[in-house]
Amino acid sequence: MIGLVDRERVDEALYDDFESSKAREKRLAKEARFQETQAKNAALGKKVKDTPAARGKGRGEASFFRVTCKDNGRGMPHEDIPNMFGRVLSGTKYGLRQTRGKFGLGAKMALIWSKMSTGLPIDIKSSMKGQDYITFCRLDIDIHKNVPHIHLHEKRENNDHWHGAEIQVIIEGNWTTHRSRILHYMRQMAVITPYAQFLFRFLSDAAEKNLTIKFTRRTDVMPPVPLLTKHHPSAVDLLLIKRLITDTTKPNLLQFLQHEFVNISKAHADRLIGEMGPDFSAKTTVNSLTSQQLVRIHQLFRQAKFDDPSGNCLSPAGEYNLRLGIIKELHPDLVATHASSPQVFEGHPFIVEAGVSIGGKDVKQGLNIFRFANRIPLLFEQGADVITRTALKRINWSIYKINQQQDKIGVFVSIVSTKIPFKGTGKEYIGDDITEIADAVKSALKQCCIQLKSKIVKKLQAREQQDRKRNLNKYIPDVARTIMETLGELADESPPKRPRFDKEDEELLEKINSEEVTEMTFRDCLTQHVEQVDYEMALEYAMQSGVSEEPREAIYLNSLEGSYKFVDFQSPAFVFRFIP
Repeated sequence: MIGLVDRERVDEALYDDFESSKAREKRLAKEARFQETQAKNAALGKKVKDTPAARGKGRGEASFFRVTCKDNGRGMPHEDIPNMFGRVLSGTKYGLRQTRGKFGLGAKMALIWSKMSTGLPIDIKSSMKGQDYITFCRLDIDIHKNVPHIHLHEKRENNDHWHGAEIQVIIEGNWTTHRSRILHYMRQMAVITPYAQFLFRFLSDAAEKNLTIKFTRRTDVMPPVPLLTKHHPSAVDLLLIKRLITDTTKPNLLQFLQHEFVNISKAHADRLIGEMGPDFSAKTTVNSLTSQQLVRIHQLFRQAKFDDPSGNCLSPAGEYNLRLGIIKELHPDLVATHASSPQVFEGHPFIVEAGVSIGGKDVKQGLNIFRFANRIPLLFEQGADVITRTALKRINWSIYKINQQQDKIGVFVSIVSTKIPFKGTGKEYIGDDITEIADAVKSALKQCCIQLKSKIVKKLQAREQQDRKRNLNKYIPDVARTIMETLGELADESPPKRPRFDKEDEELLEKINSEEVTEMTFRDCLTQHVEQVDYEMALEYAMQSGVSEEPREAIYLNSLEGSYKFVDFQSPAFVFRFIP
């Protein structure tokens, strides 16, 4: 695909898979010993092992893949596509809100990887809602100048009225090695976004290797749209202050502090200016501030107290969506979720959403940790992450009746913030050194465990009750036989001169003699008594725990078709839709 031609090797010793004569002798001798051992095991009827695969460096021949990602979203403007894909570090710092993901759109990284591995450009198709054309753009990036290198940029007909974006890239990769990681990533995406439908297809030259997986949509309740907000004073640095001064339309320092930052009122701004020193006044023009004065402003921002920012600039998945995603993909026996209120570290608001599940499909024994940052799964470097360390070292699972070693435990933690404190350039894990986030994660997981504990205790009590009933029923035949034998011996005795029994007892003995009462009669009576006692205990437990004794009925809701005006009432466990 990129001009490679298979040629016969002239000098074999040049290649890293070259095998010397001495190495070949060792390999053949090892294979001969292995075959001899296999023959002996076969003669003795033991299990025969497969032939071990030859160990190598794992390079082999290069494999190239065409990766296509298509959605039905809002699309991208025709004129902005080259700069959106072909220019890195082109974000804005003038406003602040949560952006989904770790790097932005992610297509720039795919473009750079394509540039590194194959040198081929990427193809982009996009159309916005209502447009009668589709934008097609083929480009790569000029890494030295950081500008897009456009091969083709044109408008095409949109006969199907499609809207969305489609990106196609050709890269070098290894499907065999990374297959499980890709599928694991897709599954986690389906957990955190149950309002989206994912269709993953792998097409190979060999039909038996083809793979199709569909993750269905379960809800249409979308996360709230993050609102654009101003910067918090304690979260800005000196460069950002200079940029805000360059772009502001406010003439003096008082208006600049009041309108370019959040949580600074006019009275608060006056107090801050008075604290800055005699060189500052409310009417000082921001363009006349010197470098030393800017350092003083930054220093005061670091030391002064400000109200915490609100969380309206964040877009969490929502406790309802998180619970629904866990149930949809894992099918657990028990699940509990919790969402924290907005909290702050270094002037940046953040929200922690957590879920803990017990049991489920395709879940291993022990802790299965799923980490999300701004609703994006984190796959690598799990051991150093704050979520992993909190789940392993800071949660005492046993006090919540959860067996950390034997139970199938799913731990789901999603952290959203305007600034996720990643460690390393790979942005694959969140540091454990930020106390505010570590405490919030621990608190959220504990809230989930408290919810699960009450459910687990009820299940244990019900299990004990079933075991008690089972044990009683197991001894009923022996007890009935013993009673029958004892009463039979009493009935066979000659009647004494003085009456030894009451009238009712004598009637019972007579019924035994006449075989009107048999061993089966006692069995039936004991079984009915055990059932009655079990029912009374269950009723008493239900009255204490507030569980209704009314039978549960299945309720089926028809899907909505067409356009309706409705109002959604959301709670952590469900969404009630009112249609007037």
